[in-house]
Amino acid sequence: MYRIVRKKSLNPTVSLMEIEAPLIAKKAEPGQFIIFRAKEDSERVPLTIADFDREKGTVTIIYQIVGGSTMELDTLEEGECLHDFVGPLGQPSETEGLKKVAVVGGGVGCAIAYPIAKKLSSLGCEVHSVVGFRNRDLVILEEEFQAVSARLCMMTDDGSYGTKGLVTNALEELIKEGNQYDEVIAIGPLIMMKFVCLLTKKYGIKTVVSMNPIMIDGTGMCGGCRLTVGGQTKFACVDGPDFDGHLVDFDEAMHRGTMYREFEAHAREASCHLMKQEEK
Repeated sequence: MYRIVRKKSLNPTVSLMEIEAPLIAKKAEPGQFIIFRAKEDSERVPLTIADFDREKGTVTIIYQIVGGSTMELDTLEEGECLHDFVGPLGQPSETEGLKKVAVVGGGVGCAIAYPIAKKLSSLGCEVHSVVGFRNRDLVILEEEFQAVSARLCMMTDDGSYGTKGLVTNALEELIKEGNQYDEVIAIGPLIMMKFVCLLTKKYGIKTVVSMNPIMIDGTGMCGGCRLTVGGQTKFACVDGPDFDGHLVDFDEAMHRGTMYREFEAHAREASCHLMKQEEK
């Protein structure tokens, strides 16, 4: 059993949990993920590792409360335990040898982008972070990004905080200023990553994206997380989650991501109904 040592709400739909998992904390690296089950009869859900503390033996996850499983996870409080917490899984992000990088995060994807920015900064890399949210109320990890970034561009769709516009607007401005990046790392919604890659391809800048498709076992056996990268089939759980963004078939990935939307809606409604019954 994996004890929750800290729980914090980051905004109305996103929460943070710090989990006691010393063996995972000992081996974890930025870019890797875990698979959890909140309770014994819960489904398996992958979440990227948002942070870890080897000395304390804890792993931090950040999750958006959007479906039945994350709603169930959010019912657990500090001192309670998750039934399963397996990892670290996937390949770590490649951070060695990079001197100047732009890290682009969108929405809850910033929870994945932050540990990579933190690791790059600790290695002496100059990090420029561009983070985007729909509005001010959804902003997360601003102070954390500020601490590890030589420059931080905060964007909101409606202009309620930072600068109004898309992350691609800020990224192109940085490029036009003359910043020569060894690499751009983009993590967020598929549509955001697609347009970041279209932009960086125009400027000939290597771009890495973190892919998080539907995943079941996390070992490459089920094939649920398959992607087409450079015309070849890859599995996000074992070959990734990081891939060359200029080779990813984003249109296929977005189409496959909608396949279970109706099922997910039913699961969310069932969880809401169950919780209401438990409250009575």
